[in-house]
Amino acid sequence: MSNLTEIIKAQIPNDFFTTAELMRILQKSPDSRYGLVKRTIAKGDIIRIRRGFYILSEDHQRNGIDLFELAQAIYGPSYISLESALSYHGWIPEGVQTTTSVSQNRSREFRTPLGLFSYSRMPKFNYIGVERISSGRSLFLMADPAKALVDMVFVLKKDWEGAAPLLSSLRIEREDLKKINKEILNQLKNKRFSPTVTHFIDGLMKDMD
Repeated sequence: MSNLTEIIKAQIPNDFFTTAELMRILQKSPDSRYGLVKRTIAKGDIIRIRRGFYILSEDHQRNGIDLFELAQAIYGPSYISLESALSYHGWIPEGVQTTTSVSQNRSREFRTPLGLFSYSRMPKFNYIGVERISSGRSLFLMADPAKALVDMVFVLKKDWEGAAPLLSSLRIEREDLKKINKEILNQLKNKRFSPTVTHFIDGLMKDMD
């Protein structure tokens, strides 16, 4: 174990951390700090996720890395949505290889040793239908299925008219759709994202009556 790893574990509570946090705990010049980080990465004690963002290697993690919590730490403000949210709620059968989020900022993708993190920009970003989830020691923001579907229609430009494409393309069960939160749909409809979203919500609510 490197000396830097010992310092991180003693002074930073999370198993992920930023350059700003390293600056706080390391009283060194930028060149010295960069060199120490580079050597510690080479030893395999820490892993670079993106510029200025790192995690402890698995052997040194105290709590483990939750990909949903990590997604919000990598790029924000953001919340888990789209396919990842639908998979989390058990609405789609396939496992999702990419951790998908919606963000207030521009769309980005980060290919990391832990997988691909994708962020879709939502111009009218809001937290309607987004819940704060506590899982073990992890905290993250997760879209309700209704929110995830509306996000999908908007950011992926889906021309869906109601429940039919959800049943056929996404293979969502009709029983799940019957449990959809109509109050959230109405709140999102009032945000007037686009005519396509309004058309989708109207059609979905009609199909669920």
